Amino acid sequence: MIVAAHQPQYLPWLGFFDKIASSDLFVLLDTVQFKKNEWQNRNRIKTAHGWQWLTVPVKYGFGQAIHDIRIDDSQRWGHKHIQSILQNYGRTPYFRRYGPAMTDLLSKDWDSLAELNVTLIKLLCEWLGIKTPFYLASQLGNFTADPDVRLIEITSSLGANTYLAGAGGREYMQMNLFKEAGIEVVFQDYRHPVYKQLYGEFVSNLSVIDLLFNCGPESRQILKG
Repeated sequence: MIVAAHQPQYLPWLGFFDKIASSDLFVLLDTVQFKKNEWQNRNRIKTAHGWQWLTVPVKYGFGQAIHDIRIDDSQRWGHKHIQSILQNYGRTPYFRRYGPAMTDLLSKDWDSLAELNVTLIKLLCEWLGIKTPFYLASQLGNFTADPDVRLIEITSSLGANTYLAGAGGREYMQMNLFKEAGIEVVFQDYRHPVYKQLYGEFVSNLSVIDLLFNCGPESRQILKG
């Protein structure tokens, strides 16, 4: 059985969902430290003038875990994101299919960044036809702070013997610890597909909503190459 894990991101890119689809169980690491200006509270969409950020403003304290991060609702961020999505994807072939549900979700009053991200990820998986079961690290128990030991403990606690790591893990993971624990590590090798977009030349590494709005039911097949 293959376990994969990742921090819950905001409107993640395609590779995030490939990782989920390639695993038997997926753990959202909501207990790890929040990192400002990464992907946990922002992602990119395509516009007629290039790509732009959609950023969820947060009340941030150094060292806080992701599940402790509160959203700063004083900036009407939800309204701004809805307007940006409508403006840039309103003419895509499948906006009518997915746009209303996305607008409804972003219109709600959110306090917890982790709750927002997890809700979005589950909705996006549903649209992509990904049925991999989810776990939140915060619901599985207390694990060692060391990143590699934590992943070993999570994988073992779920009764799995294989951990699916991101490609970048080759640079920093202590492989000897996994070997000693009897856990095989395999690395994701995701190759970003090219698909039809609006606004000129193709731009990769955007939020998966770019794929869904442009390609609809074909998105899962395109995602998996």
